[in-house]
Amino acid sequence: MTERALFLDAPGRVSLHEVEVPRPGPDEVLVRTLHSGVSRGTEALVFRGGVPESQRAAMRAPFQEGDFPAPVKYGYLNVGVVEEGPSGLAGRAVFCLYPHQTRYVVPASAVTPVPDGTPPERAVLGGTVETAVNALWDAAPLVGDRIAVVGGGMVGCCVAALLAGIPGVRVQLVDPLPARAAVADALGVAWVPPEEAADGCDLVVHTSATEAGLARSLELLGPEGEVVEMSWYGDRPVRVPLGEAFHPGRLTIRSSQVGMVSAARRSRRSFGDRIALALRLLADPRYDALVTSEGSFPGLPADLPRILADGGEPSGLLHRVTY
Repeated sequence: MTERALFLDAPGRVSLHEVEVPRPGPDEVLVRTLHSGVSRGTEALVFRGGVPESQRAAMRAPFQEGDFPAPVKYGYLNVGVVEEGPSGLAGRAVFCLYPHQTRYVVPASAVTPVPDGTPPERAVLGGTVETAVNALWDAAPLVGDRIAVVGGGMVGCCVAALLAGIPGVRVQLVDPLPARAAVADALGVAWVPPEEAADGCDLVVHTSATEAGLARSLELLGPEGEVVEMSWYGDRPVRVPLGEAFHPGRLTIRSSQVGMVSAARRSRRSFGDRIALALRLLADPRYDALVTSEGSFPGLPADLPRILADGGEPSGLLHRVTY
């Protein structure tokens, strides 16, 4: 079969290519894409050719074609319907970590059924909520904690939404963009600009991918507090302010990355368990607030430079693509 897929031909330049898709084997599924999502943070890094050479293997998407910086087929937020496959999956809506493509064939084990209570168009956020689930497993927040999420992008908003469900927790979504106030309100958390954020936090989750955000995260901690660093900076050097209160306050910075299941759950949870949990959580309509723009698949080559270029649509979150 001949299908169409989005390729980054060179940094800053994308187009649709015709690709050959084989017939599925006995343990495979043929999926027709319904929606895919543009992850602004990671895909912007790929779009500008900013994946460091040392991290190109680690940064590969599960079904990526080509090598960084380009040409490359990249993406990992895809929801479709199984047109051919095992009886338990045929006709089901499924989530897959697959790039932007009209139809594709993958092992049946690579797709996760979308629960009946979760609309397929919202399930495209599955990979982002999965990242947030892993972060909470790493951070282990407690009842009544004072928490700040610094950076109101897709990941930060998903983390804040999950934290809001813990009894007694004070959650601040810290971001300089006033446009984040409406999103935070929809998620049930408070938006504050960085200069007005309350300090004395037990935990800060940093997702802004900026030096200023990391510095502010450390400033917001109380004694012996912890920053969970989720930002991916790519090839950009980052200065960390380890003076002032860092040592006398016995502060901690710890990384969280979705490529491995959190050590706190690794012996009891698989990757499949984690994405299945994320898709169940997406039954909550609050997450619709994270879809801030939509477009068609044929229009994606024209939309993507506007969405991902430096300075383009800085207030946007998920761009949902309809096929």
